[in-house]
Amino acid sequence: MGLGGCILQAEYKFMKKAIMAFFFSVTTPSGIAIGMALSTTYRENSPRALITVGLLNASSAGLLVYMALVDLLTADFMGKKLQGSIKLQIKSYMAVLLGAGGMSLMAKWA
Repeated sequence: MGLGGCILQAEYKFMKKAIMAFFFSVTTPSGIAIGMALSTTYRENSPRALITVGLLNASSAGLLVYMALVDLLTADFMGKKLQGSIKLQIKSYMAVLLGAGGMSLMAKWA
């Protein structure tokens, strides 16, 4: 929903918005179809499959960490409200660290 909202709010011409919305809506079903097709052609426990899954998982995790730290948190932490209060900055940093620790703890169980 976030990307779809950004596409609608962007100041592009209608055709460009329509093309972007089309590719946005086709991406997930295409990925599912490709995944279903590939799942019948490889052995799940083969070294090649394990390396591929590991690389894809690491890439997606890295992208999520980058988006969270660079794009989302930077905008929040650079705001006037947070910059004006050391107490609020300390609380915010502690909340980020506690959240990261909690997610790490959950990942250990997953």
